[in-house]
Amino acid sequence: MPAIQVRGANLVYEVLGDGGPWVVISPGGRRGLTSDRALGMLLAEAGFRVLVYDRRNTGASDIGFPGTSESHEQAEDLLALLQALGTGPAYVAGCSSGARLSLLLALHHPEAVRALLLWRVTGGPYAARKLAFNYYEQFIAAAESGGIDAVARTEHFAAMIAANPHNRSILDRLGADGFVAAMRRWLAGFHQGSGYPVAGLSPEEMRRIALPALIVPGNDRIHPRAPGQAAHRLLPNSEYREIMTEDVDVDVDFAAWEAKTGTLAACFIDFLRRRETLAIRRP
Repeated sequence: MPAIQVRGANLVYEVLGDGGPWVVISPGGRRGLTSDRALGMLLAEAGFRVLVYDRRNTGASDIGFPGTSESHEQAEDLLALLQALGTGPAYVAGCSSGARLSLLLALHHPEAVRALLLWRVTGGPYAARKLAFNYYEQFIAAAESGGIDAVARTEHFAAMIAANPHNRSILDRLGADGFVAAMRRWLAGFHQGSGYPVAGLSPEEMRRIALPALIVPGNDRIHPRAPGQAAHRLLPNSEYREIMTEDVDVDVDFAAWEAKTGTLAACFIDFLRRRETLAIRRP
């Protein structure tokens, strides 16, 4: 797959479809582009040009820990990627952590976003504790107990090194002390926004996002229904659609959501086509 250097990091990407309005998809967690490629293919088959990509620190892209907030850095990376590819304003879709970065992009760079498509929005105290461990604390513990070699052996970073061997040299240059400092900096940035109804943005910031949005809430411990409902209440120009009708007592309901890929795609395509029709009707 092609890669392009964005803000000092090589990001791997793929464009699905030959034409039509641009849609970019940002997955949840630290998952790579393959996790939502099936969704992207369905959107492309419906006439949209879909950008899927490995964010910094995911998939085969480069490792890097700039700034004070991972989600803010991911939003700035996405802006630079869209500019480098010459997409113009795009429909921006995001799941979980991808929803956070999408909201931040819309807040700080609304000119780059035509509308938002957000699903499995994150929030609540359980998600805040669990994600702090998943994203940062487990890797801090590995570095402090076994140095950068231990970090490189963790499941996440071992997979990134296997996909992109250059990532091992990036970790080596950073060293255990530099890595721990970066993780603690990002952990502090995460905690600054983790207590809001929608993790990552204050209610006041959410209300300032006037762009059209479609919200599809989650149904598990890390993506409970309440943050999606809060996003709908706070975003002044949003629609709300439920796909999962029952809540489940698991951290992430991966299998059930994968089975609903076609339903989610249908919801997105309906929203996108209505937005396109409105755009054509405007003088």
